[in-house]
Amino acid sequence: MEIDHHAEELASALGVDKEEVKSDLQNLLQYSVPLDEAKQSVRRKHGGGSSGSDAPPSAKRIADIDPDDGNVSVTVRVLTVGTRSIVYQGESQTIREGELADGSGTISYTAWQDFGFEPGDSVTIGNAGVREWDGKPELNIGAASTVAVESEPVETPYDDRIGGDADLIDLQAGDRGRVVEAQVLDVESRTIDGRNGETTILSGVLADETGRLPFTDWAPRPDLKEGASLRLADVYVREFRGVPQVNLSEFTTVEVLDDPVEVSDSAPRLKIGEAVSAGGVFDVEVLGNVLEVRDGSGLIERCPDCSRVLQNGQCRQHGDVDGEDDMRVKAILDDGTGTVTAILDRDLTEAVYGGTMEDAMTAAREAMDKEVVADDIASTLVGREYRVRGNLSVDEYGANLEADEFEETDDDPAKRAAALLTEVGA
Repeated sequence: MEIDHHAEELASALGVDKEEVKSDLQNLLQYSVPLDEAKQSVRRKHGGGSSGSDAPPSAKRIADIDPDDGNVSVTVRVLTVGTRSIVYQGESQTIREGELADGSGTISYTAWQDFGFEPGDSVTIGNAGVREWDGKPELNIGAASTVAVESEPVETPYDDRIGGDADLIDLQAGDRGRVVEAQVLDVESRTIDGRNGETTILSGVLADETGRLPFTDWAPRPDLKEGASLRLADVYVREFRGVPQVNLSEFTTVEVLDDPVEVSDSAPRLKIGEAVSAGGVFDVEVLGNVLEVRDGSGLIERCPDCSRVLQNGQCRQHGDVDGEDDMRVKAILDDGTGTVTAILDRDLTEAVYGGTMEDAMTAAREAMDKEVVADDIASTLVGREYRVRGNLSVDEYGANLEADEFEETDDDPAKRAAALLTEVGA
C-alpha cells in the first residue's frame, strides 16, 4: 500500500518505529489532512523539522487558496469561533471551527486544539493544511500549525460578521459559531438512536422578523419552550431535507431575553430563480403560473411502512405491499426566472379538486380510469397563477416546494408584467 511506502520512508529518515509512523499518518489521513501535510506533521512530531521532500508552507491570500494546496500560511481576521465535540477513533474530541477573512475573501476552518484566538483577533496561521469541504477549500489547523497574534488588525470587508450575529434568513448550511436571537414557535421532545444509544433531543421551529428555520437541541434545555425569546450563542447550521437547520450543541449558551423577538406572520417572497439558487429555503413564498401537472398526481398509493409512493403496487424499499390510498398534486410553476415543482398534500389537493378523496375514487371507478382525477385537477390549475408558501429543497432531481398554502392570486397580471418589464429595463 502507498501508506506503507511513505511510513517506511519516514521511519527510516527519522529513526523511529515504522508502525508508530504509520499509525500517525492514518490518523491524519482519516480526517482528510493532505498527505504532504500529514507527512510534515509526523516529521515535526518526531523532531525531524521540515526537511525532506515536503515543501514549506507558502503564504497565500484566502482567494488564492486551492484544495490541492498542501499547506499554507495566512494572515487573517477571525470572524467566528465555534466549539463542538466529535467522535475521533472511538473517543470524544473537542474541536473549534468557524470562519476567517482577509481582504480577498473568507474561508472556513477546523482547529484540532484550542489556539486561544477569539472573534476579532488578527492572526498569522502557519502550516495550515487545506482540504476540500462541501466543494470549497477549508483550513485544517492541527498540531503542526502555528498561530501568532498580529499587533495591527487585518483589514477586511467582512468586519460586520465578526462575532457571528445573524438573522435567520442569512444562515446557510456550513455556518459555525453563529449567534441568533429568535422566538421558539413550536418544540417537541423526541427519542432517537444516537451515537451513545437512545438519546432525547428537542426539535422545532425558530422565527424572527426575517424568517423561520427548523432547529435541533442535542442537549435539551428547559429554556427552549414554545413562545420563549432567546439568544442562542455558538450554534452551527446543517442541511436537513434540503434546507438549513439550526443545531445547538452542548457548548451552545442560551439566554432568555426580556423583550420578545418580533416574528413576521408572512414568509419572505422570492423569485423562483432566487429561491432555487439559494439551494433550499425553509418557509418561503413564490408566485408562478402552473405550466403542467406532472405524472404521479391525483390518486396515489403509499407504502404503509415508509410512506413512499408505490409504482405498480411495489415499494422500492419494501417490495410488494398493500398500499394506502392518498392524493397529491405535483405542479410545475414558472415565474420567468425559474421553475419549481409545488407538491400539494391531500388536504390542499382536495381543495383544488373541489371534492374529497372518496369523491375522487368514485369518479375514477365510474370512469374505470384513475387518470381522470389528475386530468380534472390539471384543467383547473394549468395556465393560472398561484401563490405558494412552503419549504423548498433542491437536489439532483430538481427543486421541490412542499406547499403549506396554495391559492390563486388576484393580482392584475398585466400590471405585474409591466412592472417586471420596467425592472428589467432599468
